[in-house]
Amino acid sequence: MINLREVFEKYSSESHTFPQIQNPFHPKRPDIAAFLLLDKLVPNDGYNIIGGAGHDVVWLDTNIELLAEVATEEDILYLIRCGVRLGDDTLEMFA
Repeated sequence: MINLREVFEKYSSESHTFPQIQNPFHPKRPDIAAFLLLDKLVPNDGYNIIGGAGHDVVWLDTNIELLAEVATEEDILYLIRCGVRLGDDTLEMFA
């Protein structure tokens, strides 16, 4: 199990560096690439991966405890490069 907070902080300077990802799940859309990786790591039986939205932010409906159990540092780096951030108790992206 990884410490998500530590890994997100470790790679914070890599945020929004999508072009550095080799062979992303989607070649042009970092949001879709992130959604596909999250669905692969922590499948969600819910209808949408977006759990909510506010002014300039969307919250992702992903169980972060399960993510910490299955993700590697490389997976988290991939998400960061796609623009995913770790909020207080959820994953989020700028809208």
